Amino acid sequence: MRNPARPPLSLLAPAALILLAAQPLPAASQDDRIEAAAKGSYNFRTYLKADTIQVAARDGVVTLTGEVAESFHKDLAEETVAGLPGVKRVDNQLRLAGTQPQEPSDAWITMKVKAALAFHKNVSATDTQVQTDKGVVLLTGRTPSAAQKERTGQYARDVEGVQSVRNELVVTGHRPPLKTLGEKIDDASITAQVKTRLLLHKDTRVLSSRVKTRQGVVTVRGEVRSAAEKDLVTRLAEDIRGVRQVNNLMNIRSL
Repeated sequence: MRNPARPPLSLLAPAALILLAAQPLPAASQDDRIEAAAKGSYNFRTYLKADTIQVAARDGVVTLTGEVAESFHKDLAEETVAGLPGVKRVDNQLRLAGTQPQEPSDAWITMKVKAALAFHKNVSATDTQVQTDKGVVLLTGRTPSAAQKERTGQYARDVEGVQSVRNELVVTGHRPPLKTLGEKIDDASITAQVKTRLLLHKDTRVLSSRVKTRQGVVTVRGEVRSAAEKDLVTRLAEDIRGVRQVNNLMNIRSL
C-alpha cells in the first residue's frame, strides 16, 4: 500500500525539473556559451571575420588573443565580448598585424575615415573609396541618394585630422537591398558599434559615456558638455545598423 505521506512520483518529477532549472549553470557550461556567443556575434561574423581572433573564457573572464588588421578591430572585439551575458572582464591581448600607419599621417586618416563609415545604415561604406592627401580626404564611388552623399561627407569631415573633404560620390538613385535585411544584429554587437563609433568622432571620443542595448533599444548615460553634443550622440547612435531607438539619458555638465 502506498505511503500517504509520500507524494506521487508524477508530482515529484516536475518539481525536480523546476529545482534543476533554478540551479546556476556550471562555470564550464557558462564559459562555453560565452565563447560560442562571441564567435557567433554579428561583429565577429561581419567586421572581424578576416582577423584571427581566439576567444577563451574561464569563470567569466575572457581572454582575446590573435591578430587584427586595424586598431579599431581590437576595440570592437573587446566591446562586443564585454557586452555578452556572464562576462565579468575582458583581457584583450590582440595584436595588430603588420605595420600600422602613424598618427596623424594620411594613411592613418584614411583608416579612421573608413572605420567611421563602417557601421552606419545610411552610408554605403562598401561602395565608397577613401583617399587622403595632406589631410584632404577624397571620396569616390556610388551612393543611392544626395542625402546619403551629404551624410557620408559629413561623417568623413568629423574624423580627427581631416582638413577638408572632396566629395565626388556619384548619386545613382538606386538603393541596393540592405545586406542585413532579415538578419538580427545582436545587442552586444550594437553596443560595441555605438561605443566604437563615439570613439572615432572628434567631438565625442573624449566623452565619458556608458552604452547598453536591449532588443535594439540603445540607452546612453554619462556626461556631455552641451546640448549640441548630446544631440550628436543621439544622431550617431540612431544611424547604427540594428538600432531601433535611442534613449539618451546623458547629463549636460554645468560649467
